Amino acid sequence: MYNIKTGRIREIGRSLKLFPGKIILLGSLVGGPIASGAYLMGLAMAGAYAIPISAMYILFGALFARIFLKQKIVPRVGLGMFICVVGAIVINWVKPEGSSNFTLGIICAFVAAVGWALEGVFAAYGSAMLDSDVVINIRQLLSGIVDLIVILPIVGGMGLLKGTLFSLPPIAWLIVSGLCAAISYLCWYKSNSTIGCAVGMSLNITYAFWGVLFCILFIKQPVTPTIIIGSIIIIIGAVLVSVDPFELLNKKED
Repeated sequence: MYNIKTGRIREIGRSLKLFPGKIILLGSLVGGPIASGAYLMGLAMAGAYAIPISAMYILFGALFARIFLKQKIVPRVGLGMFICVVGAIVINWVKPEGSSNFTLGIICAFVAAVGWALEGVFAAYGSAMLDSDVVINIRQLLSGIVDLIVILPIVGGMGLLKGTLFSLPPIAWLIVSGLCAAISYLCWYKSNSTIGCAVGMSLNITYAFWGVLFCILFIKQPVTPTIIIGSIIIIIGAVLVSVDPFELLNKKED
């Protein structure tokens, strides 16, 4: 609706004809149906434990940026990556009781992290030459269409979708979560353009903490000391990967 109002909607077709647009399509498939689907499966099987694991996408993003975009990994980034790995080990040290598919859920969360990292690299390449509002539009449209037309029929979920649409409580929560996701995406891109990608990413990564906290507060997620400690460790490592704390302090002093 926003792109229609601003006249950007016609840019979607033109962008898809270009090579950067095709790269965005690839990133949309990897980050949408694959990564987001794996993340939801991880949440279903491992609960809040999947959230900080998925936040390791920033670690894989640094690795893929080194491989595909030839960006160097400085010692600070390497240290942050190592800290993220330590945090993941801590989280998985103690398996919660009654979680028979816990390990598979954690693996799904890792798949989500890898998928989102690849999406970030592809998006960085495509967005450098295309309008970011158009890029987001392409990403969400393709992801939604593939989920609806390809994924749901394959897994036999059309009947469940129909039942959900006519069930008030689930659909109400899904609408609220969808609006939250929309606001989140808009704020995320806005922050990257105003305060810089590094600072925006370091603040965005704190969703690992907020996600665990809200699971504890609202859905009574059983927790162990390892998930609390591991989440904090991963956030610290992710912040180190995305931003130099000494550089931030120097900017504040200036």
